[in-house]
Amino acid sequence: MKFVDYYKILGIDKNASEKDIKQAYRKLARKYHPDLNPDNKEAEIKFKEINEANEVLSNVENRKKYDKYGKDWKHGEAFEKAQKQQKSQQQYQNYSGNGKNYTEQDFSDFFESMFGGKKSYSKQSSSQFKGQDFNTELHLNLKDVYTTHKQVLTVNSNNIRLTIPSGIADGQTIKIKGKGGKGINGGPNGDLYIKFSIANHTKFKRDGNNLYTTIDLDLYTAILGGEITIDTFNGKVKLKIAPETTHGTKVKLKGKGFPIYKKEALFGDLIITYNIKIPTKLTEKEKDLFNELKKLRSNG
Repeated sequence: MKFVDYYKILGIDKNASEKDIKQAYRKLARKYHPDLNPDNKEAEIKFKEINEANEVLSNVENRKKYDKYGKDWKHGEAFEKAQKQQKSQQQYQNYSGNGKNYTEQDFSDFFESMFGGKKSYSKQSSSQFKGQDFNTELHLNLKDVYTTHKQVLTVNSNNIRLTIPSGIADGQTIKIKGKGGKGINGGPNGDLYIKFSIANHTKFKRDGNNLYTTIDLDLYTAILGGEITIDTFNGKVKLKIAPETTHGTKVKLKGKGFPIYKKEALFGDLIITYNIKIPTKLTEKEKDLFNELKKLRSNG
């Protein structure tokens, strides 16, 4: 296996802090993201390398193994166990007592008498180990997780097809069983842990399953009432405005919020706050009319 310098890929040195790694990854991920580089094979390859480097260096344990074992870091734990077994074997072989030097055959006989079968050191050294768990971070936009969709994720140069359920939360981590590193000596594969980082570039604020937004309302509609059309997360709706609606009034639209995670067809609510806009740059006639209204209110 060819050695890959993950530090070089992210443009950082070996003494880089976790913050340095995170900043370098985000900067490069934005630069080479497939959405910003359509049909650019070089950018696609670079993006895969950046993700692979981040998966290793952003994980404290993985980074230690990588620094110690280089290209063989995935099997570092198994290597250490094998070393311990080898040392243990040597200690057994060199053990002496009662004036007799015990050999490997003596211990084989001992295990056979105790357990009814031979136990050889070659079998010990071929113990099965679970593969390395992988950790990665998937960056999405809020609109991406409004509906369930499929996406291909590249982890250690392997393409993994995922179904991302609607309603997944920012910071949420899911486990994909068996999609980590390959098992040792026939052991089970490791698992893949995906942490979701969800950016919100909409005018809606998400809090759990509910969405919040502020709608500007002109003074005349607020006073007299009427009907307006507003944007929700998945389309437009018409709202009736009650006469004499005050600034800061809140209205709840049931089922117009965000989808509830793994609960098909269930949604949170949309909470709207009205912001009354005071008219500016009044004409002289408008000012006269407001003065008339003022007099009417004063005389009333």
